[in-house]
Amino acid sequence: MSNWIEIGALKDIPRLGSRVVRTAGGNIAVFRTESDEVFALDDRCPHKGGPLSQGIVHNKRVTCPLHNFVIELESGQAVAPDEGCTHSHPAKVENGIVWLSVRQTAAA
Repeated sequence: MSNWIEIGALKDIPRLGSRVVRTAGGNIAVFRTESDEVFALDDRCPHKGGPLSQGIVHNKRVTCPLHNFVIELESGQAVAPDEGCTHSHPAKVENGIVWLSVRQTAAA
């Protein structure tokens, strides 16, 4: 089950930049492309756990700041010759507001 949460205005995320959202399941990096598309990935590179939110955004990809792994923003999949995948999360923009879908865990 997922729940959409409002994380702020699109204008507050720089173009070709990101914002980190802290959740109970871990940090999620929300990226904004040059064309104002938004994508969300776990803020953890599949290679060595580097903070993808601090990487360089280009086209619909982000390059990890630690070892230059390139990750597809849409899928979280590493670009060859790199290997691995980080979890992607649904994100959308409505009326200039960014929304993120996060998984809810079952009550204990």
